Amino acid sequence: MDQVTLYTKPGCHLCEAVEQVIRAVARRRPLELFIRNILDDPADFARYQYEIPVVFVNGAEVARYRLTPAELEAAMARDPVADGPGG
Repeated sequence: MDQVTLYTKPGCHLCEAVEQVIRAVARRRPLELFIRNILDDPADFARYQYEIPVVFVNGAEVARYRLTPAELEAAMARDPVADGPGG
């Protein structure tokens, strides 16, 4: 099952829109969603303070600011072994 991580913070309207996209895709295909509030971790805040929302699929960054269902599904369809070094 694919793991999708959304870096967000309260009151982020772009983040809310991206979360809705992720949840819509989750209704069609199984995924495990992890939501990380950047205010809970100083390292996350330092890294993503001006960049949210940020989306990772299986540990690889796939989007910043905006995400479409097609982009998320394409990222989930990628073969992580083939995308690795030499792949």
